Amino acid sequence: MVNLRDGARRIRPDTLVTEEPLEIRLGGRPLTVTMRTPGDDFDLAAGFLVSEGVVRRTEEIVSIRYCAGATDDGSNTYNVLDVALAPGVALPDTSLQRNFYTTSSCGVCGKASLDAVRTVASWPVRDDPAALGPQLLTALPDRLRARQRVFDRTGGLHASGLFGLDGALRCVREDVGRHNAVDKVVGWALRSGRLPLSGSVLVVSGRASFELVQKAVMAGIPVLAAVSAPSSLAVDLAAESGLTLVGFLRGSSMNVYTGAHRLGLSEGRA
Repeated sequence: MVNLRDGARRIRPDTLVTEEPLEIRLGGRPLTVTMRTPGDDFDLAAGFLVSEGVVRRTEEIVSIRYCAGATDDGSNTYNVLDVALAPGVALPDTSLQRNFYTTSSCGVCGKASLDAVRTVASWPVRDDPAALGPQLLTALPDRLRARQRVFDRTGGLHASGLFGLDGALRCVREDVGRHNAVDKVVGWALRSGRLPLSGSVLVVSGRASFELVQKAVMAGIPVLAAVSAPSSLAVDLAAESGLTLVGFLRGSSMNVYTGAHRLGLSEGRA
């Protein structure tokens, strides 16, 4: 790599974040391909299935395993895994109404309509009594950043952190895709029998998209905070679902778009 700084030119190595495809199969049938950072792949697959409404309890997944012979020469790239569901768990509809191809930037794309994305949540968050002070919330991005080990080496990863209402960090996951990082956290919770994630706060290192709000709602998380901006659809879904959505959480500043009552603030407009 050629590095230019203040007119000086240097040749030096650089550490890059790994991005590889992961194919997720259900009972041997291809379901989705996502571009991800290898690591915590089982959590990623489990979290994706929670987000899509396929599973909601630990026992609904019998096994997750890497597929041997994933390449022409029979070697294992660890880029294909198969999930076995428990008997009676309905398979998702993979008709032309859904396109399960995902990328590291946008998450699931090609939904047939907005209504198709509004998956019915197993654990409604509207009535979750979670409450926390704004001061505690402003401390969480720094606590998340302190645990981003791969970001320190590459500068190219998103992170998601799950916190308790006391500010304690329960789980952190990194990935080149912001939606993958959230799925890895949700999958960790599913596989350790912690769903629903009531009374918790999800902090993400990037922006808050519609899909991240959906993933939080599907996991029963009442508070989602992002260091960057939310989208208009994210705010709409958060308002419909009763989720507290915070954006631009930087330093002592934040914008509370929905669910301000959980921070002890009144809802209203200037």
